[in-house]
Amino acid sequence: MMSREDLLSTYDYDLPEDLIAKEPLATRDAARLMVLDRRSKTITHRQIRDLPELLRAGDCLVLNNSRVLPARLLGVRTATGGKWEGLYLGSAPNGLWRLIGQTRGYLRLNESITLTNDAGEALQLKLITKESHGISLFEPSLAESALDLLHRFGDVPLPPYMDRKQANSLDRERYQTTFARHPGSVAAPTAGLHFTPELLDACCQRGIQRAEVTLHVGIGTFRPVTGENLSGHRMHSEWCDISQVAAATLNETRIDGGRIVTVGTTSLRTLESACQNNDGPGATSTFREWQGETNIFIRPPYQFRSTDVLLTNFHLPKSTLLMLVCAFGGLDFMLSAYQSAITERYRFFSYGDAMLIV
Repeated sequence: MMSREDLLSTYDYDLPEDLIAKEPLATRDAARLMVLDRRSKTITHRQIRDLPELLRAGDCLVLNNSRVLPARLLGVRTATGGKWEGLYLGSAPNGLWRLIGQTRGYLRLNESITLTNDAGEALQLKLITKESHGISLFEPSLAESALDLLHRFGDVPLPPYMDRKQANSLDRERYQTTFARHPGSVAAPTAGLHFTPELLDACCQRGIQRAEVTLHVGIGTFRPVTGENLSGHRMHSEWCDISQVAAATLNETRIDGGRIVTVGTTSLRTLESACQNNDGPGATSTFREWQGETNIFIRPPYQFRSTDVLLTNFHLPKSTLLMLVCAFGGLDFMLSAYQSAITERYRFFSYGDAMLIV
């Protein structure tokens, strides 16, 4: 018999539609912050801007510095004019684009999609081969870098629940962290969206250190879990990196008695992947430089090696992100906290409020 932790239905909850944050707040640091103490099983209600006083001198914030690509593509089937929408997932070594797309009917091999922009330019994408899970390889007609072409023909890939056909000018600024540096994600590492330069400076003035890692958020993070038995779910791989400088900062934090305060589930998955890949079975919490692909699926029960405190947003029902948070905070405590957040009318998902699990 499967345990309760192994059942997809365990991670379900009912969320009122009006608690889904479809627009950002006026300022990034205006979000509310639910503070959860795992030892005392208590909940307090604060603001994101209170974070410097909630942390301690000697703690270290871990931030994911991945930058969201303008990965959403809107075009038409060249032969028929039928609407097509796709998402850029990366490039193969041979330069072909890995895309997932939707249109009425099926695309045929060698059929092309035409994208146009406001400058009157056109880009054609020819279907070369189909892979698994709805992903296909397309050949772009222009011999320029994918990043340059995406900036000319792509748009911000907003989550479907925001109910917008296209991103607006505010989305283009706010669906990106202020410290994003390395392009590669198709969705924002949303816990980091709350940080302003002023908030980071306030943390620094309190003696709180900062380390940056990179995980390029891919479609696998958000693919729904389809089976009731979680042991059958396989995550798609995402590229991540922890530098020698970041590893040294984190090790020094531990030696000096500080806490590792991980900002977001993507940063946490990066740290846990690095610990596993560097040390193998029976790994310790020592950090080393590492980069590579990870498909780590963190769910209860799980023994964390890397993190003492987690800052994260409120995640979708039945999502692997919610499962990760339940593994970190404790299944029953986290599920009750979500119900409390609904009662207290917290805002959910990417543009929503946050929780600090200590």
